[in-house]
Order: sequence, then C-alpha cells, then structure tokens
Amino acid sequence: MSDASFRISRRGFLNFTALGAASAAVSACATTGPAPAPIQPPPPTHVEPPLGDYETMYGAMSDNGFDLPAIPVNKIDHKFLRQIVPDPTGQRPGTIVVDTTGHFLYLVREGGQAIRYGVGLGRAGFEWSGDAVVQWKQKWPKWTPPDEMVARQPELTQYSAKNGGMPGGLKNPLGARALYLFQGNQDTLYRLHGSPEWWSIGKSVSSGCVRLINQDIIDLYDRVPTKTPVVVTANVGAPEEDMPEHKAIPIDNGVPTGSILLGPVKQLTNEIF
Repeated sequence: MSDASFRISRRGFLNFTALGAASAAVSACATTGPAPAPIQPPPPTHVEPPLGDYETMYGAMSDNGFDLPAIPVNKIDHKFLRQIVPDPTGQRPGTIVVDTTGHFLYLVREGGQAIRYGVGLGRAGFEWSGDAVVQWKQKWPKWTPPDEMVARQPELTQYSAKNGGMPGGLKNPLGARALYLFQGNQDTLYRLHGSPEWWSIGKSVSSGCVRLINQDIIDLYDRVPTKTPVVVTANVGAPEEDMPEHKAIPIDNGVPTGSILLGPVKQLTNEIF
C-alpha cells in the first residue's frame, strides 16, 4: 500500500468516525426528556353569519296567512336597516337593548357583535326606560287598546276589551309580532312590536311603544329565547337611570289568549343577565 493510499484511507476513516459521533450526539438530544406538547391554536372568535341582501330581507313574504308587502329599502336611511355591528352596549350576549336616543334596537351576540334594527318610538316607548324581560310573545297578536286610549280616541271603542279587541292583521298596530315586557310578575303593558308603517322607523311618532318593520320583528321574534332580558335606555353606554315616573299611556291592555309563555317569571336580578 502506498503512502498516498494510506493517507486517503486514514482520512476517510476519521471522517466516518466524526460523522458517527455527531449522529450519536444528535440522537441523544432528540431522545432526552418528554416530547413538547403540540401548541393548540386559540379557539376561533365567533362570527355572526351574514344576514343577506336587503332586497331579500325586506322582500314580500307570506306569513301565517298574511301577505306582507316588500319594503322600499331605498326610501329608508340604511343605518336603520338590519345589520351586524360591533356591540356598543357592554351587555351580555342574548340581551336586547333599546337605545331611545339613536332609535336602535340591539340584540347582543357572541364575539363582541350585535344585530342592530332601526325602531320607531311612540310616546310609550320614548318615555319609558328600565329593565324588563320578554315573558310572552305572539304572532299576529290581537290588539286591545287601553281604556285611557279609547277615551281619547272614541273611534277605537269597537276594539276595546269589552268588544273583544282588534284581530291580528296587516292593519293591526302591533304588526306581525309582539314581544310582551314584564317586570317581575307584572305586565308593564309596553311592547316590542311590528308595524306596517315602515316610514316611521328612525322617528318619534304619536303612538306605539318600540316598533320595528314587520320583517324585522319577525326576525327578532325567531331569535328571542326564554326570558330574554331587555334594557331600555336613553343613551347606550351611559349609566342606566329609570324614569322618575311613567307619563305615557301604554299601547296595549294585556297579553292576549294564545300567546307563548317563555318561562316562569322571576324577580329581576343580575343573574338573568
């Protein structure tokens, strides 16, 4: 064997030996101690499903035997149309908040979102504030004007409690749905309700409580679970203050037969929120 061959063989042997040592070292590093736990990605933030286009949301529809006309959405300020917005209320998901200053109703959702509806406010809706619970709800409700209202408007005598009220229908002031607000075991006689008068949304009008476009109250009705808490306030985000007195005459005289009870009424406490 020549000296050159010996030097090459010796160099190859040394290289092979070094490679083996390095492999052993790497293997030792890889097998010492328990394997690290895989990093779990954070849970996805809840995103409210899109609502669809306005022509679909406010299109003509047949509901329980009544044919609702389409709403001319191009004649309404679009800020009062149903939409998903960042929640400005700070209330817990599932709470309804009526902002009487902005003429908005918010249904608070998960993930810091809310579904916002435009509302029209009558004297009853504008002059009352506080906390309540949606205790009953009704499709195409019968309307029974209070005796005080009948006294001021004698033409409503035919719809008085004595005469059986006004059947549900397209001209009924409570519209396609009514949500009945209670405090404890007492009916406040204030309502979240529909209205055929779409042009009154976003305005303060002469009668009614908190009125929504009929297509909107149908949507809200389907989203309202048992004992939904309601906050009516003059300024969303500001400290809530009850009115010192209720000057307005409620729109309704009581819960009609056939309404759906949403659960046993409990004293209002923070635990319902």
